[in-house]
Amino acid sequence: MCRAARRGQDGADLSRKGVLRASRSRTALGALATALVLALPALAGCGSGERRDSGSPGPATVRLPPRGAGFDYQIGGGYRPAAGVRIVSRDRSDSPAPGLYNICYVNAFQAQPAERSSWPADLLLRDARGRVVIDEDWHEPLLDIGTPAKRERVARRVNRWIDGCADKGFDAVEPDNYDSYTRSRRLLTTADATAFMTLLSRHAHARHLAIAQKNTAELASVRVRTGLDFAVAEECGQYDECEVYAKAFDGRVVDVEYTDSGLRAARARWGGRLSIVRRDRDVSVPGSAAYVRKVR
Repeated sequence: MCRAARRGQDGADLSRKGVLRASRSRTALGALATALVLALPALAGCGSGERRDSGSPGPATVRLPPRGAGFDYQIGGGYRPAAGVRIVSRDRSDSPAPGLYNICYVNAFQAQPAERSSWPADLLLRDARGRVVIDEDWHEPLLDIGTPAKRERVARRVNRWIDGCADKGFDAVEPDNYDSYTRSRRLLTTADATAFMTLLSRHAHARHLAIAQKNTAELASVRVRTGLDFAVAEECGQYDECEVYAKAFDGRVVDVEYTDSGLRAARARWGGRLSIVRRDRDVSVPGSAAYVRKVR
């Protein structure tokens, strides 16, 4: 598993989530998600980059990402975007790229290892023996969103981060680890995840930010109910999930691939329609030995 080491706003070294996705049940989940989404009526879309009223409670005008635009995934550290890039995703500790559509990455459903001690102990998910449940791939404790009261408390903290994104001038927010319930040892459910995401989307829209669904193709079919505006997908070409997101979000999808084969697969069917980029798994910056960015 890969991570990109970076320096957070407080000066402490933070290990940012890289992007190697676990392959657990990918084929079955992708097939189920495709069936669910294709069973839905097509959703009416909006013009490229236009503003619209969000569908979540307390509607506010949000700016949507343009379809099929040049994209770069910079959550491992911001740098000058290449010519042709119109959409950039950066960590919440970074600043937006001037003149572009900017997405703010927030780890919303799990705690960064360096931030574990700052969370109240009862908001870290625990098993029947009182042990904290950890995402072993990233060494991140899962946040306990299993009751309405706890969801509200976790959301208050995450919403402060969303406020920071809005105050900096980002256009949208990307809450990561929506699928934490799949790693919760059955302590959390899809209902918990969607209820928590709805709290975040309501707050993001109140701050005039669009909000992305990050991965979790199996929940794309309920994106209207949860108030989600577009998708940030990792390796939808590699795992044949791009159609799920494209159908659910009416083509407003940014896709990050981490292999040349994934990039070829995504471009073969979706090139020109979705925003697709190939990055290295460390999402590193130019000058790093690991740095890779390709669009073809």
